[in-house]
Amino acid sequence: MGARVGRAGRLAQSEVRGEAPAVGGAKPPAPQADASAGSGRRTGGGPGGGPRAGRPRRGRRALRWSATVLAVVILGTAGAGYLYYEHLNGNIHKGRRSSADDSKARRTQPNAAGQTPLNILLIGSDSRNSDENVKLGGSRDHRGDPPLADVQMLIHLSADRQSAAMVSIPRDTRVDIPKCTDPDTGKVYPATNDIINVSLARGGAGCTLATWENLTGVYIDHWMTIDFAGVVRMGNAIGGVDVCVKQNVWDRPTASVPGGSGLKMKAGTHKVKGEKALQWLRTRHAWGSDLMRARAQHMYLNSMIRTLRQQNVFTDTGRLMDLAEAATKSLTVSEEIGTVKKLYDLGMQMKEVPSDRVTSLTMPNVPDQRNSNHVVPDGANADKVWRMLQDDVPFDKNGKHKKKKSKKYKPTEEPSLDAGRLGVLVQNATRSSTEAPVPQRASAIAQALVAKGYGRANADTSGTLSEEKTVVRYPSADLEGDAQYVAKALGLPMDAVKQSTDVSGVTVVVGADWRTGTAFPKEDTPEAGDLPDGSDAVNGSDTTKCMDVYDVYRW
Repeated sequence: MGARVGRAGRLAQSEVRGEAPAVGGAKPPAPQADASAGSGRRTGGGPGGGPRAGRPRRGRRALRWSATVLAVVILGTAGAGYLYYEHLNGNIHKGRRSSADDSKARRTQPNAAGQTPLNILLIGSDSRNSDENVKLGGSRDHRGDPPLADVQMLIHLSADRQSAAMVSIPRDTRVDIPKCTDPDTGKVYPATNDIINVSLARGGAGCTLATWENLTGVYIDHWMTIDFAGVVRMGNAIGGVDVCVKQNVWDRPTASVPGGSGLKMKAGTHKVKGEKALQWLRTRHAWGSDLMRARAQHMYLNSMIRTLRQQNVFTDTGRLMDLAEAATKSLTVSEEIGTVKKLYDLGMQMKEVPSDRVTSLTMPNVPDQRNSNHVVPDGANADKVWRMLQDDVPFDKNGKHKKKKSKKYKPTEEPSLDAGRLGVLVQNATRSSTEAPVPQRASAIAQALVAKGYGRANADTSGTLSEEKTVVRYPSADLEGDAQYVAKALGLPMDAVKQSTDVSGVTVVVGADWRTGTAFPKEDTPEAGDLPDGSDAVNGSDTTKCMDVYDVYRW
């Protein structure tokens, strides 16, 4: 396409110089004689008016002719570009953002410039529903089975687009999976408690997104999924990514452990692409655990980002087209970002983040007491990660950050009733995906309110709910001040007070973040880079990281 436009430009230049253009080797038709030539009338500035009088007309005619040719060529090129753009758009598979009816997530408030963070859930599917995926992934017996989400990673772009985070949840993490409806079949899957990778088979990527939102409280804007074949295509288009191992590695079946990715390489740094890249990303046994596999995936993605930043992809038309073809064929995305332009814009936003402002980590976790092969979120440490994402606190210390403002605890509205006349309902919502509800929690908080003058406070005995955060809800604007004063009495910040049509009066919902005591524990506001223990963080600029190989898989 570029050659055609260039030729059109040369044609225009030749016409301006008065040269005869040639299209496809053919000469243009001879210009017709000027009707006024030789008549003796001076239409130009030269003696007799002949030659000088005719030149401007031939020049104008030539310019008009070349402009026509140029327009045809440009329009033809633009048409081809449009068709190719539509071809790329046609490659992209799309789906609904969420397949659950409700969400416990909250959007992060805009910063002073009105900007908000962007959260994208990246899902690696183990689908074997094509010949290509069966060849790459093995397990032909599982062909036709619903795919599982073996890789799940949240990509968080800060509101100012100056930092980014990538957070993985291990596939064997036991969580609450909400009720989901498959958007393709209409089948309804009831809520359940299971490991998180089965969420993909219970309503598609939209169910995995809803599961993440309910676990983390982080609003997720979009999702993307990629399968085995997609990883190979993308790796080939990029041209390879550098990875490193400390010892020779061969992830193969052993006498005690079957399976393996087949990854085999010597100690040191190697450029992997295609099937080799897929082997790296799927390796688990050789690293010692699924948690270490997440670290290897983070190292690969960090290296890929560095590689793309170093390459002149956007000035190399051929490479850009290869990458666009591979990406659009490999990804299934939520419908809001289902065009080439939107995916390109996302890529450019990620490209602008400096490597030393990209941090990858794994959700802090502990062994599951129900099943030693599974893990569960590590309480306060995992909550700290989610809080940092919710509040858009950078995971690194390499930028210039203003200290977060402390939460407001002073009411802004006046109550409409005296405390003793206000009816307050208290609900127990301390059950979480990892912990059982605290018995009599609503009664304890109701009694604390009675002691503070709210004599009509009562516990809801209809059952136990599940809520990550404690909130005070009120139904209408006239009760906002009353709800704020109830929050103040319990030591809750004002942002815990929410208007809701789900309640008929002021209602305190005691969440999983308040399991003990009658005064709400004040939160420590996390600072930039203040990551919890057990997060296994890797900075995007660190090129020294190498994977340790479990001794059984060395050679």
